[in-house]
Amino acid sequence: MKKGIHPENYRLVVFKDMSNDYSFVCKSTAETKETIVWEDGNEYPVIKLEISHKSHPYYTGKMQLVDTAGRIDKFKTRYAKHSK
Repeated sequence: MKKGIHPENYRLVVFKDMSNDYSFVCKSTAETKETIVWEDGNEYPVIKLEISHKSHPYYTGKMQLVDTAGRIDKFKTRYAKHSK
């Protein structure tokens, strides 16, 4: 391996799947300003995900509709005045 190209600031980070509230802790260098208190009582940075292995159809074996941002409702309210 080449020296000096890999990050040195690995730390424990909580990754939270927003579609089903599943969370897990893993080492990462991803930057975030949000923190969360984990089950062990310690505070960790949190990265919010839209989809993870607990909600992805490839891993679950079933198709799920994930509308975390309310895209359908936003579309309907935005273009409601044009449909009249």
